[in-house]
Amino acid sequence: MTAKVKLAIIGGSGLYSMPGLENVEKHEFDTPFGSPSAPIVVGTLDGYRVAFLARHGLGHTIMPTDVNYRANIYALKSLGTDKVISISACGSLREDYAPGHIVIPDQIYDNTKDRIRTFFGKGLVAHVGVADPFCPDLSACLYSAVKQTGATVHNGGAFITIEGPRFSTKAESNTFRSWDMSIIGMTASPEAFLAREAELCYTCMAHVTDYDVWHTSKEPVTVDMVIETLNKNTATAQEAIRQILPLLDQEQTCICGQALASALITNRDAIPQKTIDELGLLVKKYLS
Repeated sequence: MTAKVKLAIIGGSGLYSMPGLENVEKHEFDTPFGSPSAPIVVGTLDGYRVAFLARHGLGHTIMPTDVNYRANIYALKSLGTDKVISISACGSLREDYAPGHIVIPDQIYDNTKDRIRTFFGKGLVAHVGVADPFCPDLSACLYSAVKQTGATVHNGGAFITIEGPRFSTKAESNTFRSWDMSIIGMTASPEAFLAREAELCYTCMAHVTDYDVWHTSKEPVTVDMVIETLNKNTATAQEAIRQILPLLDQEQTCICGQALASALITNRDAIPQKTIDELGLLVKKYLS
């Protein structure tokens, strides 16, 4: 692989079969945190190198809690990309965010409990700012790209991540609505936070598949609903990826690429060398 990867996509394996994707390569990684969910597919689309990673593995074999989020983000960082788009299914907690719509969220509420949320530890402490967990510049580009496809897209909303793999109870769903959450899913956390620690621009194209279980006039969410909507929206997601590529050449003003500049709190001399070696891809420029 010679050209820099312009954009990385984390989503389903169906995205790989994009019309016009050329010079396709598969890359296997063994990171300090283990192996990613699947081999990373890299190809050329309209002159840009683009990477694809199946979050749940080929054939969807990995539960949301068991996804190796650290290895996935670390591997994408290793490819040299600095921009990542997550393509995710979600349930709607709002009447106006209807099934079939797409949401570009601007906030996350992490309601998970069993996941590793950071690259750091083992003698190196970092406190990374995530007041705005999605890159505003990349999110604006994605919103514009999705609009160009003709799909109904909403700009903004709070994305609550639950542990899964089960869906919510009605009591939980209505509680999340009372908290002013907009959409609900199982994979945004800790993926977004790890991307920020890796100093990557990260945003999400969330495909609304259902009204969760709160809507009294609609059927509760099922796996069939999720798959049906995702299959219908695959072409939209592929076209949005094509539309966003030239927008990425615009000048950005975000500070995602300097997220660790003021986050490392541990005295340099106290950090174990093994930890420095493992995290060198992320922290080397700050510890040299």
